[in-house]
Amino acid sequence: MKLLVTIKDKDIRPDYILPKELNYNPRISPRAVLFDEDNKIALLHVSKHHYYKLPGGGAEKEEDIKSALARECLEETGCEIKIIGEIGQTIEYRAGWQTLQTSYNFLAKVEGKKGQTNFEGDEIDYGFKLIWVDLEQALELIKNSRPNDDTYDGKFIVKRDRIILEEAKNIMDNL
Repeated sequence: MKLLVTIKDKDIRPDYILPKELNYNPRISPRAVLFDEDNKIALLHVSKHHYYKLPGGGAEKEEDIKSALARECLEETGCEIKIIGEIGQTIEYRAGWQTLQTSYNFLAKVEGKKGQTNFEGDEIDYGFKLIWVDLEQALELIKNSRPNDDTYDGKFIVKRDRIILEEAKNIMDNL
């Protein structure tokens, strides 16, 4: 899968001072630009922190990427999915959490009927809300997202997901 971007703290917080010792823990996370039957895509509004994000999340130990994506999409969108293509890979060096996150990003479509979301823990606390919008609107919502200053990961998410959506749009425009 081709590399779309590598994001580091200096890319989102130029004044960030790196810790003296860094020991990055790897995290693998699949994500989807998920289309429904009306060609709308799933987007999660993280209302407490004022930004939008794509569905997806961390793979569990011993879980393959595509199974993890199916599980995350079912939890966050209530939908079974079918992967229809690759978008690309993103890498994030999150020094503040000492995490090296590699995201594998896919185009997918909803299979069957839409169900109910199953948000848990932080997702509930952060006010996650699922919306379905066209690709252009999703790009605008991500571009205009302004995560709270105290939201370290939100700044990474917005930069990453904007690049993923721009690449997805490029792919869709060239089909």
